[in-house]
Amino acid sequence: MAILSAVRSGRLSRINPVLLVCDRENAPVLEKAREAGLPTLHLTPKSFPSKDDYEKEILAHLREKKVEAIALAGYMRLVGPVLIGVFPDRIVNIHPSLLPAFPGLHAQRQALEYGVRVTGVTVHFVDLQMDHGPVILQKTVPVFPEDTEETLVERLLPVEHEAYVEALDGLSTGRLHLSGRRVLWSAD
Repeated sequence: MAILSAVRSGRLSRINPVLLVCDRENAPVLEKAREAGLPTLHLTPKSFPSKDDYEKEILAHLREKKVEAIALAGYMRLVGPVLIGVFPDRIVNIHPSLLPAFPGLHAQRQALEYGVRVTGVTVHFVDLQMDHGPVILQKTVPVFPEDTEETLVERLLPVEHEAYVEALDGLSTGRLHLSGRRVLWSAD
């Protein structure tokens, strides 16, 4: 909802959210989006014969809404070639680590188990590999000796929100573009 709040406050004035897609029927974000007046779509992947069929159904709804780009938030599935083929370099994701370190689930736990002193968040373009596409931006957060997975998750969350809004602002205003695998930012 940080993205929607940034849109409503004018910080992301060039972004017009038109649909929230969720794969979990009782996810709290669905009700929050509905309360905010954002149309929602719940699709259960297991209801489809294949991942491609699932993504084709999502794609049909995205086309109907004339979606130009996708921002993933809490989407815990690998995006496949159906969506990436239609939205190349126009799908972004946020991950709670300084990629390429600690991809996948439980990144905060991985950071603590490894013993890092600094972790952070990464906003990146999505490709066919998990937590792999070109990095748009990263923000750091210290790891304290007394940290638990829960305290680190809690401290990272506002940084994730800030980073995602900053990255989406750069994309929507044309201040950043992709050159090969490098993301280039222009001055304000």
